[in-house]
Amino acid sequence: MPINALVIDALKRYDAYFGAPMRVEFPKGSGQMLTLNQMADAIAQRLWSLFLKTENGYRPIHKENLIYTQKIDFQNLVLFYEYFDAETGKGLGASHQTGWTALIGLL
Repeated sequence: MPINALVIDALKRYDAYFGAPMRVEFPKGSGQMLTLNQMADAIAQRLWSLFLKTENGYRPIHKENLIYTQKIDFQNLVLFYEYFDAETGKGLGASHQTGWTALIGLL
């Protein structure tokens, strides 16, 4: 989370310097050309979507752990994990990290 937040901040700063003419392909191989600010926003959206419920009713950070979808007391529980699986977004490590992972609030 902290590295992602730093990359997003850097992209926004570079966009302010280079402006709209600076465009890059994102995601790679898509043929879609975005400004650096648009790329930063897309990365931020990918990060905060880990914390939002999907159409299946689970949050990617909880993967498909049924306790968070079936038990009423856990449905609105959002944990701040220490690490995240790069492929699935599942939260890993300690689940009470309000430090680095709280950066999600800035996005």
